[in-house]
Amino acid sequence: MQLGQRSAGRFWASATMSSAPSSKQALDLLLLVQQLKLTKRTGWVQKSVKGPESIADHMYRMSIMAMVSCPPAVDRDRCIKMALVHDLAEAIVGDIPPDAGVSKEEKAIMEQDAMKEIKTMLGDASFEANEIEELFNEYECGETAEAMLVKDFDKLEMILQAHEYEQAQSMDLQEFFDSTEGRFSTPTGKALAGEVMARRAACKQGESGGS
Repeated sequence: MQLGQRSAGRFWASATMSSAPSSKQALDLLLLVQQLKLTKRTGWVQKSVKGPESIADHMYRMSIMAMVSCPPAVDRDRCIKMALVHDLAEAIVGDIPPDAGVSKEEKAIMEQDAMKEIKTMLGDASFEANEIEELFNEYECGETAEAMLVKDFDKLEMILQAHEYEQAQSMDLQEFFDSTEGRFSTPTGKALAGEVMARRAACKQGESGGS
């Protein structure tokens, strides 16, 4: 059993110790999540992509990746949940790019503070609040099989989106592919990334042949 699965069991066992979030608490979170639907991913904005995806768009396709691409040895449901919450803090802090002048340490503190705010919003003692916090922290630590796979899905969704923008808008987004080269850590992530790169290469070859 993976660490993530054991941790999830602890919270399930204690779920009856606290009531679920009230309707008001749940709606407060749902209204906050609207920011993820409205906030465009900074990397695409900086490259002047037309109609760039939102943070919520990114998380949604990652969740579908987890639904259809998890190997049997990995907790599929946990990966889906992790994909859904891994960028939840960005509803408060926004999508901070690497060149924003914010260190990794500062960004981590900002996001942890945001998650504490979200946990309080749902009720600190509720199972739901603790589950979201645990999934976020597990992803950030990146040590369980589930977290490593979801981190690969995060990078994979980005290069897939870059490939789509290149095709739809005749752009060169090579830097996004360069930033993930050699950084996929799971067999599933490597296989899917290889498929994206093969399709990108085929498209480029087709463009060359047609010119």
